[in-house]
Amino acid sequence: MNEQELIFDWNRRPDGFDWSSVGPVELDDETLRDGLQNPSVTDPPIDAKIRLLHLMDELGIHTADIGLPGAGPRAVADVTALAKEIADSGLSIQANCAARTVMADVRPVAEISQAVGIPIEACTFIGSSPIRFYAEGWDLDRMLAKAEEAVSFCVREGLPVLMVTEDTTRAHPDTLKALYGRAIEWGVRRICLADTVGHATPEGTRALVRFVIEQIVEPSGEAVGVDWHGHRDRGFGLANALAAIQAGATRVHGTALGVGERAGNTEMDLLLVNLQLLGLHDRDLTRLPDYCREMSESFQVPIPNAHPVVGKDAFRTCTGVHAAAIVKAEAKGDSWLADRIYSGVPAAMVGRSQEIEIGPMSGLSNVKYWLRSRGFDADDEELCSRIFQAAKVTDHTLTEEELRALIGR
Repeated sequence: MNEQELIFDWNRRPDGFDWSSVGPVELDDETLRDGLQNPSVTDPPIDAKIRLLHLMDELGIHTADIGLPGAGPRAVADVTALAKEIADSGLSIQANCAARTVMADVRPVAEISQAVGIPIEACTFIGSSPIRFYAEGWDLDRMLAKAEEAVSFCVREGLPVLMVTEDTTRAHPDTLKALYGRAIEWGVRRICLADTVGHATPEGTRALVRFVIEQIVEPSGEAVGVDWHGHRDRGFGLANALAAIQAGATRVHGTALGVGERAGNTEMDLLLVNLQLLGLHDRDLTRLPDYCREMSESFQVPIPNAHPVVGKDAFRTCTGVHAAAIVKAEAKGDSWLADRIYSGVPAAMVGRSQEIEIGPMSGLSNVKYWLRSRGFDADDEELCSRIFQAAKVTDHTLTEEELRALIGR
């Protein structure tokens, strides 16, 4: 049959959102900055950060936040090394750096950019919500004055500038108009809406992005890109990123496995997969598990077994009904079918394959498949029965060693 006839896709109904209408969407990787702000991670050595940078480039990620040099000498050294790696290796990925809207933070960005000889986008951030203003004792005029000094310095130094408002999703519209509007007047050509505490719902995200585009960006008359930076405190990270794109955001941020402050950020790995499935990203994703594994090992953050796409169990099953369907699909000689019959994401897209294991919920299909895939006689009824009966009385998925012991090898 025609492949399109085998899946009725409710995601693409005529009354739904038309993803083909979306313009180019860029990705900004925050693993090496926001990811390192998670209190449980280990800050890895520079060679591990360089390997991550190369993997980001291979996956088609457009920009990477390579650190906050204002944090101190080690941060300056690592940011310099990463920027130099981009320049010396001719990577396509472009660099940016986080910086508070103070001279002590933006000056090192300019100095590193000039020393290495590549443009580094200065991601200048400033608080914007009433709760933050009240707690800090800030007033808007003072914040505007500080921001103007830092942003104008970056513009004079020839740095591209991303103006980030922290806690945008809880900020008053008039404050956002003032901060973003003035920033555009100072020469900023990209702004970032940050869901700093993971407050927003998808509906709130769409409303905020549309407001900023319609009430601030379009009236300015300038070509200003709109970024979305989301957190997962309510579990809406990925959903909010997709909602922001629907509303007109042109770049979205994420981190490997969603590592970051508190509950973490939008998962870059899942962004890549979903944008690929939606037709908005077109790069080889077979190195995606390597990207997540490198972060996991170097940051000392375990990959949950059930993490989508890259988790150990993402493409494994020991359920009899599922295994039987996969076996029947493979029997038709159709790898496309076998990779989708019980999977919403094709394993081959990320360089993986469907795996059938044997456990208490398994059927004979599991046993025969497992034996056949390892070169054993799947037609040996006594052997199949022995394994099947052992599986039915166990409380876990049988390991390779346990199964080989049952076989006698």
